[in-house]
Amino acid sequence: MHDAAVPSGLPSPADLHITGSTPGQEALLTPEALGFIRALTREFRDRRDQLLAARAARSAAESLAFQSETAPIRESDWRVAPPPQELVRRLVEITGPVDRKMVINALNSGADVFMADFEDSTSPAWDNLVRGQRNLIDAVNGTISYVHPKTGKQYRLYRETATLMVRPRGLHLDEAHALLEGRPVPGALFDFGLFLFHNAARLLERGSGPYFYLPKLEHHTEAAWWNDVFVEAQRRLGIPRGSIRATVLIETLPAAFQMHEILYALREHSAGLNCGRWDYIFSAIKSRAEDPGAVLPDRSQVTMTQPFLRAYTQLVVQTCHRRGAHAMGGMSAHIPIRTDEQANREALDEVVRDKTREAEDGHDGTWIAHPGLVCPARKVFLERLTGPNQFDARREDLTVQAEDLLRIPTGTRTEEGLRLNIRVGVQYLEAWLRGVGCVPLYHKMEDAATAEISRAQVWQWSRHRATLDDGRVVTPDLVRDLTDLEMERVASEVGPERFQEGRFGEARELFEHLVFAPELEPFLTRAAYPLLLASSPSQPR
Repeated sequence: MHDAAVPSGLPSPADLHITGSTPGQEALLTPEALGFIRALTREFRDRRDQLLAARAARSAAESLAFQSETAPIRESDWRVAPPPQELVRRLVEITGPVDRKMVINALNSGADVFMADFEDSTSPAWDNLVRGQRNLIDAVNGTISYVHPKTGKQYRLYRETATLMVRPRGLHLDEAHALLEGRPVPGALFDFGLFLFHNAARLLERGSGPYFYLPKLEHHTEAAWWNDVFVEAQRRLGIPRGSIRATVLIETLPAAFQMHEILYALREHSAGLNCGRWDYIFSAIKSRAEDPGAVLPDRSQVTMTQPFLRAYTQLVVQTCHRRGAHAMGGMSAHIPIRTDEQANREALDEVVRDKTREAEDGHDGTWIAHPGLVCPARKVFLERLTGPNQFDARREDLTVQAEDLLRIPTGTRTEEGLRLNIRVGVQYLEAWLRGVGCVPLYHKMEDAATAEISRAQVWQWSRHRATLDDGRVVTPDLVRDLTDLEMERVASEVGPERFQEGRFGEARELFEHLVFAPELEPFLTRAAYPLLLASSPSQPR
């Protein structure tokens, strides 16, 4: 990392202003680093804005269909660049936020890959972002350590660690503490640019490389934007073209119709596709928000055995392996339950069933959220794979049509499902507003993606006056009444002192704003960001 310092709050370069302030940022936000961010922003921000405008303007008919104009890409023979040696075998990938202890534990977990997440599991408070970047720099340099303030336990990296990948924020999010010509820098460019600038050379020296995950893409033109960002960034840093590799999360319903096109746009930088299942379920609600015939059952019943999710995941396998790319399975939200042996055994059995399905379908690896699941997930894949991946599982037996991807999941809507959505939605928002983006709730790891399902389902059920299994219709009044009861439950669970000190009132107000809005808000994180800024000591001045 460069040693030149930028005084906190002062602009450098002249038209790029950093308005946030947190200890240690001077060593990160050097003139050279800011110059790099400035160059990328000048080159690509306006085009990002145009992509978002095009995204908002597309109709469901345009978004939820295989495009005839790109049929030649789907029908012709081509392959992505072969994976670098480090990414040939990716049986188990662990993901989590970028706090220091998590980074060490994840790299030491025994997983093949750690995906350090600046998006769904990190609340974008300025302190979190700056500390997260510094943590990754120390991890790349092998100098990261941590001492627990209460127990005194020391954490350091093992000799052998997981390969690091980084997920920057999605295209829809801005960084309010970095202003170029008075306008925010896209969060995606801020996160990507800082990590690449400070770590690319060191990673390449080690025989590794800068590897990324790309979230929330909806169209192949967005993948092409990222590819152009990669090309320009490599040119400016003087590193070989193709050094950057990126796995795209297929976590929006429109992207399921664009898999070949997305891989093609990124083919010289591609590291495959991943089944981002939780955001995908949320996107299935959002993409058909005004369709009363597309109302989903309880969140707990929308499992990966539902036909529309089976079609999507198997299509990822077929598409990737035809193109010589990795097809990564999705996240298991389960975490170990240390207080209940029976419940823990049942949760582990569910994880094994989920991972077995993925391995048998031809996936090359899978995602987990807790180090305790590395071994059982790895065991499932080792029992079924004869090599480092399953590129030879071409799935030519499979035909997926648009109607398969659009099939409505079956199941019931229950009061308990509605209550759980309210309880999870409010508690996640409360944590996010406190700067915590990844929260264990009711034996599941909740992040922005899972919370999106909860709040979107409440909106959908209320908007379309869905009927519960007991015959009651979901109305705003019913939601408010149940929210009163659930807030009482939450207060009893967390304790009165914690409840009073927390941000539950603001979280409830925001949750109700989201679920009673006349139109479904595209992203809860974007709606919540102003509240996060208003309460942050490093808010823009």
